[in-house]
Amino acid sequence: MLKKDFFARNVVEVSKDLLGCFLVKEIDDKKLVGKIVETEAYCGEDDPACHAYGGKTDRNEVMYGEPGRAYVYLIYGVHELLNFVCARKGVPEAVLIRAIEPLQGKHVMAKNRGKKQDLTNGPGKLTEALGISREQNGLNITKKESSIYITEGDKIKEINCSPRIGVEDRSKLRYHIKRNDFVSE
Repeated sequence: MLKKDFFARNVVEVSKDLLGCFLVKEIDDKKLVGKIVETEAYCGEDDPACHAYGGKTDRNEVMYGEPGRAYVYLIYGVHELLNFVCARKGVPEAVLIRAIEPLQGKHVMAKNRGKKQDLTNGPGKLTEALGISREQNGLNITKKESSIYITEGDKIKEINCSPRIGVEDRSKLRYHIKRNDFVSE
């Protein structure tokens, strides 16, 4: 399980280093596991695409807290997206988990999504597949008893960098594993 120190760094570094790690969601006695294959960095109050742009609100308050917390929010009134708070307390940086490669519990993920294909190749799809909702907002993912956590995985050597999806600026803050079939489109 990754510890708080892992997340207590610059969001760009964390975004790249999460690639190849394993995202685990425990439901009852089952573990749903996926390899993180795509992330996006959101860089605080100076980043127009970041929820912290313009300052602290009730919605983004978790981003100002301790690193290693889940920041889960609703977008377009439909999708709940999973982020992890980075940097240090008071610095609102977070990494969006955009896609995972399903490894364990695929049948549960498929049931949760009502599909057998394209289970986790997008941020809304993966939260639905893993059963992650705003109920997990603020969850400390570095605690042993957490239902969501990250474990170390493969060290990734070939990382693509591109502009974030759905964001007007052209900042190259989207990172994904080269030639991975589970990256979002």
